[in-house]
Amino acid sequence: MNIHTPAGKLAKAGSKKSAAKAAAAKKPSRAEAEAAIRVLLLWAGDDPEREGLRDTPARVARSYEEFFQGYGEDPEALLARTFEETEGYDEMVVLRDIRLESHCEHHMVPIIGRVHVAYMPGTRVVGISKLARVVDAYARRFQIQEKLTAQIANTIQEVLQPRGVAVVIEANHQCMSTRGVHKPGASMVTSRMLGAFRDDPSTRKEFLSMISPRSCTSAD
Repeated sequence: MNIHTPAGKLAKAGSKKSAAKAAAAKKPSRAEAEAAIRVLLLWAGDDPEREGLRDTPARVARSYEEFFQGYGEDPEALLARTFEETEGYDEMVVLRDIRLESHCEHHMVPIIGRVHVAYMPGTRVVGISKLARVVDAYARRFQIQEKLTAQIANTIQEVLQPRGVAVVIEANHQCMSTRGVHKPGASMVTSRMLGAFRDDPSTRKEFLSMISPRSCTSAD
């Protein structure tokens, strides 16, 4: 089995690590985060010292560490280990219905949905779990769905250099369903098609029919 790690990434990785270190240096302490949560509880009109809320700041801080752990991950590094022994396989690889859990950067409320990812291998493939991890690495940050869709597709294209990449996201936004216009049940669909998926209508049509016969048939 040949395992390939793309070259030419060292300078870029070093730059990213420097940026991550700079961001970490500015990051508030756990105590500061919990104090901020207490302020929000007061602003909402409740008493953070009452029994039911006394441990809430600590719980929220711990949950934020889980919700936003994507800031500490390098999506490109997740795709670094690839495999060349594919017996000449050159059809699309599709991973459907990847659970999406993200947060709207405008209102800090959940975005819940599913992601469909496909690529047309060039000379190598990647373990399918890595595709799901790339989705999580970007989703577990403050996001808008359009940017999230592009980030996933662009990263797969840049690292794997396949003949094409397709990403479709279907998601419900609680900033729309629980506040503002209050439209529960409405879902947003975004797509990013690169390479063969953009240039070849039959390839795009095949992918869209594989991920969901009932929807996404008009995505571009």
